[in-house]
Amino acid sequence: MIDLPFKLGIHPINWVGEDVKEHGADTTYEQILDDIQALGLTGTEMGRKYPTDIEVLKQELDKRGIGLVSQWKSVLFSDPAYRDEELKAYRKHVQFLKEMGSTVISTAEVGGSLHFDPRRSPNEKEVLRLDEAGWQSLAEGLNLAGAIAQEYGLKLTYHHHGGTVVESPEEIDKLMELTDPSLVYLLFDTGHAYYGGADPLTVLRKHEKRIAYIHLKDIRQAVLDEARAEKVDFVTCIRKGVFTVPGDGCIDFAPIFEELLAQGYAGWAMLEGEQDPAAHNPYEYAKQALQHIESLIPQERR
Repeated sequence: MIDLPFKLGIHPINWVGEDVKEHGADTTYEQILDDIQALGLTGTEMGRKYPTDIEVLKQELDKRGIGLVSQWKSVLFSDPAYRDEELKAYRKHVQFLKEMGSTVISTAEVGGSLHFDPRRSPNEKEVLRLDEAGWQSLAEGLNLAGAIAQEYGLKLTYHHHGGTVVESPEEIDKLMELTDPSLVYLLFDTGHAYYGGADPLTVLRKHEKRIAYIHLKDIRQAVLDEARAEKVDFVTCIRKGVFTVPGDGCIDFAPIFEELLAQGYAGWAMLEGEQDPAAHNPYEYAKQALQHIESLIPQERR
């Protein structure tokens, strides 16, 4: 394996879609975990095919030498009416991850989202951006959730994400400004940064002190251009194949890895492709991504 100061893992979304349910619908968790083991990787996120029974999940991971790094947690903090309910759910989520030995919690606001907000109706067409009251409520909720995570020795890492209210570079900046740096960290996602209109390297450099978790994802520029021209929504972009693994798209990962090495980043970085596994074999694509990453690392670190 590559000698890095940080740990490389992989997300099961490469095998089974989270937002596009037909992607990998027939894939078993055993196949995913066997592939991860064969790749020589030791970290994964929770996926919808994984066992939900803690003892079974621990057993399946342990026998393959894999740890559970994190799990996505949707929150609806922008609406104060949901706060108490959301914080109770967040505590339960934290307790599960603590039991699994995780250290970070992938967290994203779903208020205003076309696909994730439970208050939205199917015929609506656009993300509803937050007003100032919504931003304040979101920041307050995240600070409270971050304190819960801290209570258990974990970190809330905020996942800026396509199709949500924290998507653009300006929205990432605003969220970082409004939240407590000791309670709310950033999940830096290269693909979602680019999708949201940011230069990933700029986001990395600007918020390096807040970054506690990383997703390494690439973008197919031609697909993104076509999707933008057609004005399609986020989930349609996934179906079109806008995302892929590092080295297969348009993002230049060389300066990103150079910056991570210079910063001495020591957390987890997860490979993500989020594409149709029937068309893009997850194991083969992950293997190619690892080879690409290795080619970017100075010889003395290999």
